[in-house]
Amino acid sequence: MKLASLNQGGRDGALIVVSRDLSRGVKVAHIAGTMQEAIERWAQVEPLLKSVAAQLELGTVDGSFTVDPALLASPFPRAFQFLDGSVYLHHMEKARKARGAEMPPNYKTEPLMYQGLSDRFIGPREPMLITDETLGLDYEAELAVVVDDVPMGTPASEAGRHIKMLMLLNDYTLRTLTRTELPKGFGFMQAKPTSAFSPVALTPDELGQFWDGEKLDMPILSFINGSPMGCANTGRDMFFTYPTLIAHAARTRSLSAGTIIGAGAVSNLDSQTGYACLAEKRADEELRDGKATTPWLKVGDRIRIDMLDAQGASLFGAIDNAVAKG
Repeated sequence: MKLASLNQGGRDGALIVVSRDLSRGVKVAHIAGTMQEAIERWAQVEPLLKSVAAQLELGTVDGSFTVDPALLASPFPRAFQFLDGSVYLHHMEKARKARGAEMPPNYKTEPLMYQGLSDRFIGPREPMLITDETLGLDYEAELAVVVDDVPMGTPASEAGRHIKMLMLLNDYTLRTLTRTELPKGFGFMQAKPTSAFSPVALTPDELGQFWDGEKLDMPILSFINGSPMGCANTGRDMFFTYPTLIAHAARTRSLSAGTIIGAGAVSNLDSQTGYACLAEKRADEELRDGKATTPWLKVGDRIRIDMLDAQGASLFGAIDNAVAKG
C-alpha cells in the first residue's frame, strides 16, 4: 500500500491511504491519525490500512478525494530520528577526493553514517530555502527505509524484518560547509540543512520482485531544471545493504519506530548512469579538465527526483523542490 500525510492538522500532518496510481486518497483517522502513530502500532494498524487500500482500489471506500501533491507534507513531516549512510563507495571516494579528504581506514568494514536533522522535513513540493548561494547547495538522490522498533543489538540477519516502508529522499548538502565542518571530527551540523522525501511512502510489497528484502533493483531519476542528471540503479554497487545499516545503527542503542535510514547518494560504476549529486559531476570535471565548471544549485533552480515502474508511472510520486531565498 501507499501512505502519505496531508499538510494539515498539526506538525505531524494527517495520515491518508493513497491509491496505487497516486490519484486518490482517503483519511484514516479512525485507524491512525498520523504516520508516526501508525508506525508505532504497525502490527495492529497494518491489516486495517491494507483493507482501506483494497477498498480504495475498488472504488468502494467512502470519503475518497483527488490527491494534490502540493497539499502533501513529507510522509513523516518530522521524525524522532533520521540516519543517513554512505554505502555507494564510488560516490564516497569521489566526494572525498574533490574536497581533498582521505578515505577512512575502515570504510569497507563499517558503514559511514551520520545523524541528521529530523525535527522538520520540507514537503515534496515545498521550496528549499537557502540564505546564501555561496554555501554550495547540492542535492543527493537517495532511497530511504523506515523501521518499526528495533531492539539494541539486532543483527543484520534479523534487521530486514523491521523495514516497513520505503521513500525517495533528497538529502540536501551545503558543500562549502563540509570542507570546514567535517575536518573538525564531529560530523555534520550546518552542512545538512534539511531533507525532502517523496509524496508517498510504500510498503515493500508494492515493489514486487525488485525488492529482495535488502535492496531495491530500480533506477532513481534526477533532474535539474528539467534536464536529466542521473538514472543510477539503487541496488547496484551497494557495498552495504539496508539490514546492515540498521544493524550498524542498532549496535549500541535501540531504534524507535519511525526511524528513517538512508543509504547515501546512489552511484553506479557505469558512467552512463550519470549523477545523483552535483559533487560527483564536479569531481569528474576536476579530474578531466583541472577545474569544476558545473555550478552549485542557485535560487530559481528546480530539483526533481522520481522512480518509475515498468509502465512508466511514478511509484512514489516525485520530489520537486524549487530553490528559494531564505
